Amino acid sequence: MMMLKRMDARFVVPVVAVVLLIVLVIALGGRRDGAPEAGTAESADEMQATTWICPMHPQIRQPEPGDCPICGMDLVPIETEEEEDEGERRLTVSEAGRKLMEIRTSPVERKLVGVEVRLLGRVDYDESRVSRITAWVPGRLDRLHVDSTGDVVEAGDPMVDLFGPALVAAQEEIIQSSQALRRAEERGSESAVASASATLEAVRERLRLWGLSEEQIRGIEERGKAESHVTILAPSGGTVIEKNATEGMYVSTGTVIYTIADLSVVWVELDAYESDLALLAEGQHVVFEAEAYPGEPFEGRVAFIDPILDPATRTVTVRVETENAGGKLKPGMFVRGVVHAMPQTHGDQAPLVIPASAALVTGKRAVVYVEIVGMDRPTFEGREVVLGTRAGDYYVVASGLVEGERVVTEGNFKIDSALQIRAKPSMMNPEGETAPPVEGQGAHSH
Repeated sequence: MMMLKRMDARFVVPVVAVVLLIVLVIALGGRRDGAPEAGTAESADEMQATTWICPMHPQIRQPEPGDCPICGMDLVPIETEEEEDEGERRLTVSEAGRKLMEIRTSPVERKLVGVEVRLLGRVDYDESRVSRITAWVPGRLDRLHVDSTGDVVEAGDPMVDLFGPALVAAQEEIIQSSQALRRAEERGSESAVASASATLEAVRERLRLWGLSEEQIRGIEERGKAESHVTILAPSGGTVIEKNATEGMYVSTGTVIYTIADLSVVWVELDAYESDLALLAEGQHVVFEAEAYPGEPFEGRVAFIDPILDPATRTVTVRVETENAGGKLKPGMFVRGVVHAMPQTHGDQAPLVIPASAALVTGKRAVVYVEIVGMDRPTFEGREVVLGTRAGDYYVVASGLVEGERVVTEGNFKIDSALQIRAKPSMMNPEGETAPPVEGQGAHSH
């Protein structure tokens, strides 16, 4: 007994000191960080009715704000006195709770928003400016005037000297028809003149179809003598991109000898993903840069959007026509293009948009929290919406919201977590089901 009395006397002074210290702190209004200061709108009763819970670990509960001891997340308040009065997907918080949850809102508005669509592609020939020189009659190529691909030719330049029995026979026929017409004109017989003229014109047309120019045909008539070889001329100017024959080669009708491309205008074929198609349209201005000329912009306009999707790449070809002054752009070059697009408007109205941070998107669902006006305390309601195209920092709203409503842009995840804790419908739990507690983890408190 004597020893016990001595031990009691040893601990009496520290215990009394602790009790006095607590009383002093309470008297001076001491508080933990995060509790409301004296004089704020929040009463002591109101704060006592608030429980702070971790969104990720609902078993963590404490009467004051702070951090979760497991994951370090900010605790969110749930106010039990409001639970029964709130709607199915509504959350009401105090003004202090709103500040601690850092909830901010923005209006739903009609606004023209732009977005940059970035595309990759390559330079290609303008197919409407590609021509082929073919053998229109069988024969032998005795001379090629253009020796290699890459050579530049002008319209009317000689390309190949062709020997062919059919060409020689046609020259003889045109000479005879021309002479017959002159004799008919000398005799003054109108019927003979008409018949000779028709025959001569038919032979001329045949030589035109075989690639001879009007000047070449007149030369045959004036000389009155058939040539053993006929020179085929370039039908248009450009760059020789294919040479498919050699001197001395025998060709049949339809054999391609040369392919010529006019590179003064080229195509830029860009690959667009499915998600970008709603932002693209013919006539749009495109700025692109070639790998060979970094920092040098080129411009063009969308001339065609392929109606067929490539199933392998899930892309659609967007064709841009552009001037190629100086021939800098060469077919096969890789390019990077940018289209400054805007979502489609509905009549004369700009599209309805919300900040991208307002939407909680999971799979095919999108949830937005809307502030309910006219309430005594800050109240927020979850609403499923249908989103359209994302345009930079905004989403176009297809349905679910009206202009002027205010959506939560910051703190919406905390609101959603609070609803999950209360077993109410939320983004992750649309049916309001709560996740079972983690096995082996008990309740913690500070």
